[in-house]
Amino acid sequence: MFQYSQRQSGWTAAFSILTLIFHNTVRHLRKSHGNPLLGLANNLMQNVILVLTFYFMFSILGLKSSAIRGDFMLYIMSGIFLFICHNKSISSVFGTEGPASPMMQHAPMNTAIAIVSSALSVLYTQVLSIFVILFAYDVGWHPVTFQHPLSAFGMLLLAWFSGCSIGMVFLAVKPWFPKLTGIVSNVYTRANMITSGKMFVANQTPGYLLAMFSWNPLFHTIDQARGFTFVNYTPHHSNWQYAVYFSLTLFTLGLLGEFFTRKRVSASWSAGR
Repeated sequence: MFQYSQRQSGWTAAFSILTLIFHNTVRHLRKSHGNPLLGLANNLMQNVILVLTFYFMFSILGLKSSAIRGDFMLYIMSGIFLFICHNKSISSVFGTEGPASPMMQHAPMNTAIAIVSSALSVLYTQVLSIFVILFAYDVGWHPVTFQHPLSAFGMLLLAWFSGCSIGMVFLAVKPWFPKLTGIVSNVYTRANMITSGKMFVANQTPGYLLAMFSWNPLFHTIDQARGFTFVNYTPHHSNWQYAVYFSLTLFTLGLLGEFFTRKRVSASWSAGR
């Protein structure tokens, strides 16, 4: 797995790196459970439980009228799926092995491969879970219809990428302030329960409240995803370009910070922790 040769052509080196990313991604997928099917079932249950929880909460509180006119369950899922993907990508990238990890002692393994593998493992499990849930819902309960399915899927990818970018920043800071970074990461992911906008429609939210959510890239991706999902909803208070620029900025800062930290980190930093 970690065979390395100094005399490699560009294509051979690229293939070796892709192979290493693939094997490391599989390793990340098998971390949660040795059986990949049971690991997928566990992720499926997390998505289903959260969707049903919000469905019954909206029904009991009588908030269905505030949702977008259309399939109410699809309205719930359009927010929950992006929320879970975003938060899981943050946690996965943030939990990546650092430069002092024993795994990094095996050339050509490096932190970049570890980060990419962590991010891809989340994307794989979440996308597969979403397709299984939507297929079961379409066959068993109600036909699923998207106005622009590819654009809606693009918003899922953007939610995943924005989560990876934020996780990159946390990962770069973690060796310097491990406890503080962990607390801030938990606070952000918990705050997303409200600030992501998955529980309300942005077009129906007063302007003074929008200022509390418009900084969050997940708020923009969820609102735009609902615009691409429902034919009778056009987002007026969000744009996907903001989420792209925000994510690219944080991703660049995270790369610079990770490079700076990697050159200075020492195994002794975590010896007493």
